[in-house]
Amino acid sequence: MWKKLILIVLIILLAGAAFIGWRFFLGNTPFEEKRKFLYIRTGHANYEEVLQTIKDSNFVRNPGSFDFLARRLDLPELVKPGKYEITKGMSLSAIVRMLRNGQQSPVNLVVTKVRTKEDLAGIIGRRFECDSASVMAYMSNEDTLRHYGFDANTIMATVYPNTYTYFWNTTPPAIFKKLFAEYKKVWTPERLQQAQALGLSPVQVYTFASIIEEETQNNSEKDTMASVYINRFRSGMPLQADPTVKFALRDFTLKRIYEKHLQVESPYNTYRNKGLPPGPICTPSLITLDKVLQSPNTKYLYFVVSPDLTRHIFTENYKDHMTYAREFHKSMDERARRKAAQDSSAASK
Repeated sequence: MWKKLILIVLIILLAGAAFIGWRFFLGNTPFEEKRKFLYIRTGHANYEEVLQTIKDSNFVRNPGSFDFLARRLDLPELVKPGKYEITKGMSLSAIVRMLRNGQQSPVNLVVTKVRTKEDLAGIIGRRFECDSASVMAYMSNEDTLRHYGFDANTIMATVYPNTYTYFWNTTPPAIFKKLFAEYKKVWTPERLQQAQALGLSPVQVYTFASIIEEETQNNSEKDTMASVYINRFRSGMPLQADPTVKFALRDFTLKRIYEKHLQVESPYNTYRNKGLPPGPICTPSLITLDKVLQSPNTKYLYFVVSPDLTRHIFTENYKDHMTYAREFHKSMDERARRKAAQDSSAASK
């Protein structure tokens, strides 16, 4: 009799343990995707709101069991804002503990070539909790930027192409703190010494590099092209860099710069203003930055694209430059005529 009763109790206990194990420690995600992300916004780390989101968005199969376990593990008092990755097959126990411990999914900010502050703010706003407006506000706060030695125009000189890892709810000041740290890492004693030898500050080197980055993708000629702009800068000539006109117009689709474009009123128009523009016009690669720092000592003041579009031709005087410029424009006009003839022929068929 007693043995039978004990056996029944053991069976009930085992069944209960099995149920608990199945409900709380085995997969409890009903969605088909490999992963879903739960976003808990700053100021909204309220457990009831989180629980409602979990129910509404179908994160778990048994929200009642989730609530039961969460309350016993004190999640209501410990829930933290952030971006949390819930993978297919995840158990209730694993989900609750992840939220309880604030184990956020990291967010990568991948910076390649960015032209404007607005572009950068948009990239950050799409990746993080903060919106682009708050990023722009930070990048325009002269008092804050002055602490780091920058202003609203030069702040982009702290942004180097790289992959930066943060949490989703990282604030703009914390995002830029890491960018400032990368800036200091890039400017090694060797690079600072090279800049000093050229008589340039790191921001000036970066700004030159941003112009070169927009002028050519040919790494083999970037250092020579840099020497042209540095020679113009030192001699007091306007830089006359076409990419700065595109930047001033905010039209990066322009293939050719005409006289009408050169009339734009902007401190970034280096045809109308001598010296460097107020800040960089894109985020250059480290290769381009180093090409500026390693620019040779030349007497070149001009360059133009070769007629076959494979390289640039560098010259020391305006007369030679105009000879090659006419050849280039002649080749461009011929290409345009051929294309028009081909388009006309295709349209008539």
